[in-house]
Amino acid sequence: MIRDDIVDLREQLAAQGVHTLLAQFTDLHGVAKGKLLPLAQLRTLVETGAGFSGPSIAGTGLPRMGPRSEYYGRGDLATACALPWMPGHARIVCDGFVAGEPFDACPRQVLRRQIARLAERGWSLQTGIEPEFFLLRRTAHGFAPADEHDRLAKPSYDLKSLPRQADFLHELVTALAACGLEVLQVDHEDAQGQYEVNFLHADALTSADRLTLFKLAAHALAERRGMVFSMMPKPFADQPGSGMHFHVSLDGGDDETLRHFMAGVLAHSAGLAALAAPTVNSYKRLVVGESLSGTSWAPACIAHGPNNRTALIRTLPGRFEWRLPDASANPYLATAGLIAAGLDGVARRSDPGPACTDDLFERPIAARLPQSLAEAVDALEADETLCNALGATLAREFIAAKRAEWIAYARHVSAWELQRYGDRF
Repeated sequence: MIRDDIVDLREQLAAQGVHTLLAQFTDLHGVAKGKLLPLAQLRTLVETGAGFSGPSIAGTGLPRMGPRSEYYGRGDLATACALPWMPGHARIVCDGFVAGEPFDACPRQVLRRQIARLAERGWSLQTGIEPEFFLLRRTAHGFAPADEHDRLAKPSYDLKSLPRQADFLHELVTALAACGLEVLQVDHEDAQGQYEVNFLHADALTSADRLTLFKLAAHALAERRGMVFSMMPKPFADQPGSGMHFHVSLDGGDDETLRHFMAGVLAHSAGLAALAAPTVNSYKRLVVGESLSGTSWAPACIAHGPNNRTALIRTLPGRFEWRLPDASANPYLATAGLIAAGLDGVARRSDPGPACTDDLFERPIAARLPQSLAEAVDALEADETLCNALGATLAREFIAAKRAEWIAYARHVSAWELQRYGDRF
């Protein structure tokens, strides 16, 4: 039957003017990778996969020689869609295979394993991922908002600056809609040059695939206009950073199950921080303190509360909003960690504790999240549940990569240090 499906899809894509396939996967960091294949190679892409040098991909840990040095990306037919911003091209998301078997360190395969654990219980996870991002321009001194007139101290929902990017945003929304994403709303966020696009929720795997598609579209369309699309968590020290909040619901589970699930997410928050806030810069977002707009909008305390945007988990009827992830997170790994932590809470019948109705930005009374990447990586390494979910290879590669990132940052001599200490002593 799958061969008939391949023939049908090839004919459908050809009728849309597609001549080239973009075989796409993500590396350890959630960065889209891939190659181009003629449409005629669709069957090979689905049945065998497009071949890549394994050690050339961040996070595989594959050798430079032998049968396990080859990484094959096998296309998932259900993800095929023509790309409006690349006429004649269609993206197909790939799962990683090595030596003919699902590759344990492929981020999409990691998420598939956790989804299978839910399916064993008759459950599925629905996620609505809300990416925040900046539109920037390069200057002699670094980056600045692409809209040089976007200067308000509190720019949320600003209807002067938002229309100035209306053409880009409309082109982005139109392109995403053509790819099957239902965009719910677009707004200007609480930092200069910052925006948010909300999509309709979907099953966890589809949501991660769509988030990657969104990034591909936004990068390409911004670049054509001379702008930089940035999902750096906090590009400006005095302004709020970019989160990537997950709205989470558990199909097949009752309210009590969701409560245990939420308790597991809270209990594993320190280790989850490494997956959901995976850069040095992430921890300049996850702090208690004010910004130019008056608030950071980023959780620093491990707590849950009804419609409480200052808590790590904001509870809502039938779902919760996980506010830890930032815009640099690999959506496959963050979601896989979320599921593993939640299922541990269900297995233990954990209780999340009393709901917090305090403003935790004013009174940070709950336990704190890690305040550096180094602290978060240590917590991840000590978290057997999360490391088992990632698998031995990916856990090892992720921890090593993030430790190296922290060491490089710690050894870097910044302009702040030179200004403060250069002639002080």
